[in-house]
Amino acid sequence: MNAVNGLPWTVLRVHRPALALWSAFVAAVAGLLGWAVGIQADRARAELAYCAHHDTCFLTATDDYGTTVRWAAVVLCCCFYAVAAWAGAALVARELESGTARLAWTQSVSPVRWLTAKLAVPALVLTLGCAVLVPMFRWTWSNHPDRLDNGWSDVSTFVALGPATLAYALCALAVGALAGLLLGRTLPALGATLAVMLLLSQTLAGLRADLWPKVTRTSATEVPLPHGAWRLEGGVLVHGRRVADPDYGHCVGTAARISRCAAEHGITGHYTVYQPLSHFWPLHLVETGIVLAVAGAATATAFRLLRRRTA
Repeated sequence: MNAVNGLPWTVLRVHRPALALWSAFVAAVAGLLGWAVGIQADRARAELAYCAHHDTCFLTATDDYGTTVRWAAVVLCCCFYAVAAWAGAALVARELESGTARLAWTQSVSPVRWLTAKLAVPALVLTLGCAVLVPMFRWTWSNHPDRLDNGWSDVSTFVALGPATLAYALCALAVGALAGLLLGRTLPALGATLAVMLLLSQTLAGLRADLWPKVTRTSATEVPLPHGAWRLEGGVLVHGRRVADPDYGHCVGTAARISRCAAEHGITGHYTVYQPLSHFWPLHLVETGIVLAVAGAATATAFRLLRRRTA
C-alpha cells in the first residue's frame, strides 16, 4: 500500500529534471508575456497615436509586439503536446524497455495503478502549466493595439486562446502512452506520437472552419465584414452563380463605370462566407471536444492493452 500511495511521488522524484525544466519554461513564457503587455504594448500604442497625426511613420514597435504575440501562440500551440508526447513515450516505453516496469509490478504495484500514476502526474503538471499560460496569452492578445496579428483565426492563435491547448497536450500524453505500450521502445514511440499528433492537428486545422455553421452574406454591393470576422470565401454572383474572387481589376473608376462593367460581366451581386467573432467559442469547444474524445479513446485502449499483456 505504501508503494502504491507513494507512486506519484516516485514519478516526480525520478523526473525531477524534466519537472524543473517545465517549471522554468512556464515561468519564462509567463514573464515574456507580462513584459510584452507592460512594455511592448505601451510602445505600440504610443507609436499608433503618433502615426495618427503624421503622414510618415514606421510601425516598428507595433510589428515587434505583433511578432511576440504570434511566436508566443506558436510556442504554446506546439510545446504542450511536444512535452506531453515526450512524457507519454518516455514514462512508459523507457520503463518497459529497461524492465523497470515489470520490477515495479512485483512490488505490490499493479500494472493498472502503475499506468494511472504515469499518466496522472504529468497530466496534472501540464494542467497547472496550461492554467497559467493560456490566461496569460489571452491577456496579452486582448491588449494588442490595432493591426497586430492575423486575428483569432490564425492556426496557432486559435489553439492558444483556450482549453484546446490543454486538450492537445492531454491527447499527446495518452497517444504517447499507447505508442509506448505498443512499441516498447522510447525513440520509436516518441516518433510515432509526434507523427500522430501532427496529423491530428493538421487535419482539425483544415476542418476547423466547418465545425460550426458558417454565415453567408449576399448584397448588391461589397459590404465590409463585421469586426473580427474570419473570411472564408468571397466573390461575385454572376447570373445567380457564385464566382469566388474573380479578377475584374479593370472595373474601376466612377460608380457609373463600375456598374456598367459589372453589367457586362453579368454580375448581379456580391457574396461573402465567413465565421463571425461570436463563433470563436463554439468552434473552439467543438474542436476541444474532438481532441478530448481522441485522448479518451487512446487512454482506454492503452489500459485495455496493458491488461491483456499482463493478464
